[in-house]
Amino acid sequence: MDKPIIAFDPNFAELYQRLPEQIKQKFKKQIRFFSENPKHPSLKIHKIKSKTELWEFYVDKYYRCLFTKKGNKYLLKWVGTHKTIDRM
Repeated sequence: MDKPIIAFDPNFAELYQRLPEQIKQKFKKQIRFFSENPKHPSLKIHKIKSKTELWEFYVDKYYRCLFTKKGNKYLLKWVGTHKTIDRM
């Protein structure tokens, strides 16, 4: 398996900056797992049913990161609470 190529949507940095500091630390840990192995069990990656091109991974119980993927290329598009995703 090719090493994942991870890119960030232009708006991602602003969303990340709004996160509480403890969530930023959790995100850093999860993105490290993601960059080493996108199938890492703690990520719980799955496709979002209502948005066929979007996938998500868990930052923790309440926060998620949304992304698109093509082959081994991943574009991180959004990070925030799970409740916000439910309202999208």
